[in-house]
Amino acid sequence: MFSLIFQKSIPYDTTYPKLPGTRPISPDEWIICDDAFSQQMALRDTLIETKRDKVLAISDQAYEAAVELSEIALEFSTTTLGYRRNNDEVIRPDNVSIKIDLSDPMKFLGRLVQNDFCIMQKVGKEHVLTAASLCFPASWSLEEKLLKPLIDIHLPVQEYDENIAKRVQRLFDGLQINRPVWRFNAFYYEDPNLFQPRSVNQPRKKPAPNQVNYFRSERQTLVKLPKTMAIVFGIHTFVMEIQNLEKD
Repeated sequence: MFSLIFQKSIPYDTTYPKLPGTRPISPDEWIICDDAFSQQMALRDTLIETKRDKVLAISDQAYEAAVELSEIALEFSTTTLGYRRNNDEVIRPDNVSIKIDLSDPMKFLGRLVQNDFCIMQKVGKEHVLTAASLCFPASWSLEEKLLKPLIDIHLPVQEYDENIAKRVQRLFDGLQINRPVWRFNAFYYEDPNLFQPRSVNQPRKKPAPNQVNYFRSERQTLVKLPKTMAIVFGIHTFVMEIQNLEKD
């Protein structure tokens, strides 16, 4: 059990999420920081140290894309998010220094920003998950999903049928460099913990109305890397107590 971490607000209207429901965003809005930054980053550091095999994964084919993503995220953090660079280290807004080590790119990414990242690369006609830094899984297992195509990644989500899978694949194929898009999801939870891996063999039980005290939303971004052409799915997780959500 980890310490509970909540945001005070969510910077978008969570009323009507749609699938896939993407909208364009400015490139300088790709990654954000919020009021839970220090707490979430401390938890990310702990998870990477103690549960590395659960939160980090990379296949051989993804290494070049992971390094490219690390370089882009590092530049973004120093030019847009107020990070400071000191030789071979970067200092986060919580004043924690981390070594710039691109030999272990998913670990570096996991400790750099609040986002989780999933690297998707096209194999044949479909994009598959080839690498990830996933500290805050919402009811899925990185171990089970690595090297799986989009429709298998979303199992057992009932709404994600073959029609949705084709739409998302068209979206991936149509993404353009320097033109990121975003969407969000939103769910009520009885468990507010950020780290919630779950096997496909353990279906999520729908909580009773009187057990729902928390609201979880993911701000999800899609960008296309200019060199490797990999698609990067970014996830920024918000968790709020319902009584604060109603005030927001």
